[in-house]
Amino acid sequence: MKSIRLFALSLMLSAATPVWADPPADIGESVEALRQKVGAPGVSIAIVEDGKTTLSRGWGVRKLGEKAPIDAQTIFQTGSTGKAMTAAALAVLVDEGKIAWDDPVIKHMPWFRMYDPWVTREITIRDLLVHRSGLGLGQGDLMFVPRTNLTRKQTVERVAYLKPRTSFRSAYAYDNILYAVAGQLIEDVTGQRWEDFIRARVLRPGGMKNATSDSEERFAVANRSWPHARLSGPLRGLGDQQALNERDELGRNGAPAGGLALSANDMAAWLKIQLAHGALPDGKRLFSEKQAAEMWAPVIPMPITQLPDQLKPAQPMQQAYALGWQVQDYRGHRIISHGGGVFGSITRVVIIPDKNVAFAIMMNSEESGMLLGLTYELLDHYLGEPDYGWTTKWQDWYAARLEGGKAFLEQKAASPAKSGPSLPLAGYAGRYRDPWYGDIVIGQDANGLTIDFTSTPRMAGRLKHWQYDSFVTGFDDPAIEPAYVTFALDADGKVTDVTMKAVSQIADFSWDYHDLDLKPVEDKK
Repeated sequence: MKSIRLFALSLMLSAATPVWADPPADIGESVEALRQKVGAPGVSIAIVEDGKTTLSRGWGVRKLGEKAPIDAQTIFQTGSTGKAMTAAALAVLVDEGKIAWDDPVIKHMPWFRMYDPWVTREITIRDLLVHRSGLGLGQGDLMFVPRTNLTRKQTVERVAYLKPRTSFRSAYAYDNILYAVAGQLIEDVTGQRWEDFIRARVLRPGGMKNATSDSEERFAVANRSWPHARLSGPLRGLGDQQALNERDELGRNGAPAGGLALSANDMAAWLKIQLAHGALPDGKRLFSEKQAAEMWAPVIPMPITQLPDQLKPAQPMQQAYALGWQVQDYRGHRIISHGGGVFGSITRVVIIPDKNVAFAIMMNSEESGMLLGLTYELLDHYLGEPDYGWTTKWQDWYAARLEGGKAFLEQKAASPAKSGPSLPLAGYAGRYRDPWYGDIVIGQDANGLTIDFTSTPRMAGRLKHWQYDSFVTGFDDPAIEPAYVTFALDADGKVTDVTMKAVSQIADFSWDYHDLDLKPVEDKK
């Protein structure tokens, strides 16, 4: 991996070619027309060229049904784009000599454990940030999705029970949970919560005056966007756009993986820091040029998703993960980027180093086709490429994906076996425990079986028989992804374990029901 990192370092230290292009002349009209066509409540864009903000503005409304407009100071939840800021917070500590990227985590958190004792000894701070720990895609996310009553430290302690899917450092699989570990490490090293440290040492010194790192702080900001989603159709993404309960958010324990809220002005300030390799406008530095190079240097190759023919120009030839950033090629140029999503809000941050330009797009809905379309339209604009019709092509892809998911559900609903359940309903009721998640309680009342995820407030509902000894959840909160719940029985007809999986084949990977291994336990009286 050293050769990859040194190659990236040499690229980064080479002089960027100044860009003299301005934002597209019709960007205001085109973004607004697209927003209305798609039915997105709002969008905000920041563009920085050659160290100057050339666009920072919003379109639409903060919340459907209300008139308050989005402007350059409206904060949006930015999801996993915040991973780069957690990396920057660690870079500050590296510059101060308090940690090193390749320090073992247990040097600073002696109590920390992974499932494998050898990995516990070997895993480094760098490993926490690059998705090569051996954990599976999104493994452990149910500890803070959609919300939780666990503290960050309790969550980090439960990492010890997550069984790896691959050997250590052998493969890439995106996770969020180890960024929660990184946040806890910052607290153990500094004595400050991640929320307080990143505000005091990254956001405010970096000129991000509106940005928040704490939920209650965000709720106190009047000029904030609300999350929206389409939940009234047969699966998430179809149906009418509706405002969500903004307090039904991801658990704060996972905030270092994506708990920041920023405005377009904040994003512009952040992008200037990135293009300046850590330098601030006043001549001071947020982090050193050496650490800037470290954070952009590729560490582990990422698998490349095959795109349909109409989207092939967007398919990179090479792609790797760095410290909180993705590094890939596009039309012969190196692109540093990251996407972000929390329920009801999505973001994309893009840097074109050799053009000395960067931009960010934030939306208070889940219209991925629009987000990707705008991203590639702006990329082509700054790379001098002809119009390719990206917004239409990505919208068509997004619509086809949803229709495919709908067809899959319809096919499954049409063909359950008319068999089972094997037991009277009372035989399935009880308390079941997974080592990393905790307890799930299956109850029974006059209307049938109920289910309650005890570590997740308001994640409860009913079970409807599906086939054999499998049931389907009907959660009280429609924003929670439905799941199959399957009971395994022994020869005497007693439940030995319970497994789950999402009903939808396009469910967000953070609904990692499939990672649960639930065993019956006796309730203590």
